[in-house]
Amino acid sequence: MALITGAASGIGEEAARLFAENGASIVIADIQDELGQQVVDSIGSQKCSYFHCDVRDEAQVQSLVDFTFQKYGALHILFSNAGIMGPLTSLLDLDLAQLDLTFATNVRGVAATLKHVGRAMVEHKIRGSIICTGSVAGCVGGVGPMAYTGSKHAVVGLVRAASVELGKHGIRVNCVSPFGVATPLPCKAYNLEPSFVEESTSAMASLQGVVLKARHIAEAALFFASDESAYVSGHNMVVDGGFTVGSHVINQIGD
Repeated sequence: MALITGAASGIGEEAARLFAENGASIVIADIQDELGQQVVDSIGSQKCSYFHCDVRDEAQVQSLVDFTFQKYGALHILFSNAGIMGPLTSLLDLDLAQLDLTFATNVRGVAATLKHVGRAMVEHKIRGSIICTGSVAGCVGGVGPMAYTGSKHAVVGLVRAASVELGKHGIRVNCVSPFGVATPLPCKAYNLEPSFVEESTSAMASLQGVVLKARHIAEAALFFASDESAYVSGHNMVVDGGFTVGSHVINQIGD
């Protein structure tokens, strides 16, 4: 039984489809109700359910976990994937209120899901797997806006801390950090066509001949969710075609 936040589109939607293909029951959590229900309808209501949840609101996260246990009786996998891009400004022009909003979703929201799913797994003695969505922007500077970069660095910290605390209960916590995937999040934020995002990512990656897709990130999450990664915890898997191990310069907004 898997719970995926931010699953109405993008990486979360792709993960929901892949997890269902591999036999999991899914709770799709999002604030995009119409899109979320469309995903449920396309996968099949016998395999998944939709639940409205704004991860910034801890009470909604608790209700989401309660719903999952009431409907399915268990929760083995969390893919904490909900996130926003935040303001597309440099540090010198940063609106701190917008920074707070970005951290409320990308950091507080992840922390809330870790807390309440972790509590439930411990209470029910479930040796589960928790996966969070990071970013290459959480590994190096200069590849994303200031607020987004800071928030994704924080996600990696949450994963590492949670893996230590929950490990004694047999619960694994890991992170998947993608390079630029042509999902609605960056495409809408930057007003770019998916083909342009894919071409730009491919041009900057060391690995050539492969176009990064949401499916690749979903497959990495599936690995962490499966018994194939039974002894892997606290790890940040960077899915970037070797980008972060090379030397690159990207012009940032405000340069």
